[in-house]
Formats: sequence, structure tokens, C-alpha cells
Amino acid sequence: MFPQTRLRRLRMHPRLRDLVRETRLAPSDFILPLFVRTGSNQRIPIRSMPGQFQLSVDQLPAEIQEIESLGIPAIILFGIPDHKDARGTGAYSDDGIVQQALRTIKETGSQTLLMADVCLCEFTDHGHCGVINESAGRPDVDNDATLPLLVKEAVSVARAGADLIAPSGMMDGMIQALRSGLDEAQLTHVPIMSYAAKYASGFYGPFREAAESAPQFGDRRSYQMDPANGAEALREVALDVAEGADMLMVKPALSYLDVIRRVKDAHPEVPLAAYNVSGEYAMLKAAAANGWIDEQRVTLEILTSIRRAGADMILTYHAKEACRWLNG
Repeated sequence: MFPQTRLRRLRMHPRLRDLVRETRLAPSDFILPLFVRTGSNQRIPIRSMPGQFQLSVDQLPAEIQEIESLGIPAIILFGIPDHKDARGTGAYSDDGIVQQALRTIKETGSQTLLMADVCLCEFTDHGHCGVINESAGRPDVDNDATLPLLVKEAVSVARAGADLIAPSGMMDGMIQALRSGLDEAQLTHVPIMSYAAKYASGFYGPFREAAESAPQFGDRRSYQMDPANGAEALREVALDVAEGADMLMVKPALSYLDVIRRVKDAHPEVPLAAYNVSGEYAMLKAAAANGWIDEQRVTLEILTSIRRAGADMILTYHAKEACRWLNG
């Protein structure tokens, strides 16, 4: 007890603070999302996400070289096709934009881990994550009709060079269908990182501009999770683990730190990712642009809090800047 016990003693020297630090942040913790589009010599700024771009495939080798130089171990690809239709056929075309990107990066000999988001929303003309069924009186995503298309997409991107697939559609039975489909295609070595607890969040707005994937009607609340629910996330996660998920994800991160902690406590044996999403990124950028916050300090504080909550890795648009700051 005080005065014998003084916790400030361990805070008095910067090197001592380093030695007793409980949570550490490193470039190896980050996964950088990239948006790839058709065309050539394209590097289109994303208005709502300063510092982020839509890139054409020919821009990827230089981008990957920079990513590797910073020590970022992995990227996740999102595609913007030149044609969309009701069934999202561009997602599982062997010449689709993500497939082209994967092959181009592999041809460079890069050792960067290539992740491919597996969902139809970027490829459908209606912007939803699956096949639409209107027979119930109101249009909604047909869960079971969507699963075979997601399997086709997963197999296609894996054959094109994806080292890992990350299904984000929140369809029931999705992980079981994908694991079976990959195994039947002799792709048993390809792991699945499930967006196991993905919330129907207002923080996705800038992403929908970046990926050109906003729903043309309704919203995604019939398949993404209610932000008010925590216990339900544990049910979603447990089902995905049972169905064969190799890794888990909570999305978004910042407003769901409690969910990250609960998931990690429930499944400490399964690697856990958290997605520091576009709206979280945009808020910091806007506040920093107005001089309201110290961008470096607040960004690293937020990323550290995500790791402290239990995430083993973080998908973040801050990855490049964070690496430069950490590498000092």
C-alpha cells in the first residue's frame, strides 16, 4: 500500500516504460486493404479516405515493393469491375479484376501474403452481398442460393494466387460451404479468415465509395449483425469455428473492442483479426486535417487499443503511416 507501493516508479524513465509495456505494436501486425480497378495507369484518390487510392493492376508491382519495404506482411484485395450484374459474375470470372491483380503480384515474385475478400457486393449491380430473392414480397438476399457463387469465387481467386480467402458476406453456412468447395477443388491448403462478427455499421460509408458497392435499395441489416448485440457475436464465431474457419475477424474494431475481447477469451486458440474500417480512418484524417488531434499519437493509440483488446492482427488503412512512425 501507499507510500511503500508507488506505481509511478515504473513510469519515470522512457526505457523503463518500454521494458514493462504490456502491448506492443509492430509492422508485422498489419494487413493493408487495397482497391484495384480496371484500366491502366490509374491511381485515383478516394475523396473520403485521404491517402487511399483505387489502383489499376499495372500500379500494383510498385505498390507491393513499397509495402514490403515498410515491413507490412499482408494485403487484402477488393475489386472494382467495369461491369456489374445481378449475380456478380465478375467475382468468379477467371479473368476478373481481383484474379488479374493476384496473378500480376505473384509474377513479381513477391513474398507478401495475398488475401482476397470473398463477397459479391462489389460485383452486383444492386450492391448487395448475394443473389436477390423478391418472392417474399420485399427483396432480400437469398442465403442458400448465394453460397454456390461464393464457393465459385473462392476457388477462382485461390487458383489465381490468393494465399488466403476472407469471406465477408455473413451468409449462414458460408464457412462450411467454402471449406468443402476448396477441398473438393484440391485447395485444401488455402486457409479461411472469416469475417465472423461483422456488424451492420455506419462506419462503412467511405469504403462503399472506395469499392463502389453501396446498396441500391434497402440495407444489409438482414444479414449483418445488429450493433447492439454482443452475445450473438459469440454464437456466430462458434459456428464459424465449427464449420472450419482457420482465423476469425471482428469488424469494425474501434466501437467493438468489447466484442474483440469476448471473442478472444472464448477462442484463445484461434488467430483473431480486427478491421479498423474506413469510417474510423476518415474520422481521424478529418480531425487531424483540422488540427484537432495529434494524428500520429492518436492513430497509434487506437491501433494499440485494438491489439490490447485481443486482436492478433489489424486490417487498417493506416498501415503505411503507422509503419513509418514505428520504424522512426
